[in-house]
Amino acid sequence: MKDAVEIDGVDMMGYTSWGPIDLVSASTGEMKKRYGFIYVDLDNEGKGTLKRTKKKSFAWYKKVIETNGEDLSY
Repeated sequence: MKDAVEIDGVDMMGYTSWGPIDLVSASTGEMKKRYGFIYVDLDNEGKGTLKRTKKKSFAWYKKVIETNGEDLSY
């Protein structure tokens, strides 16, 4: 992102993720597609504890924020 701004002159106002927690798919109503940085214990039938657990990607995104997008390594 830094190179895009500094080298290519991209006018970037900010960056955001699709969603921080796993969510129900709007198109299919399914929970099996896990997009978030935080896992939600819930299945497609609505069963589960709803407990939230940080995924490995949570630490990655935290680092991206802390370095202002300079460190995108995983």
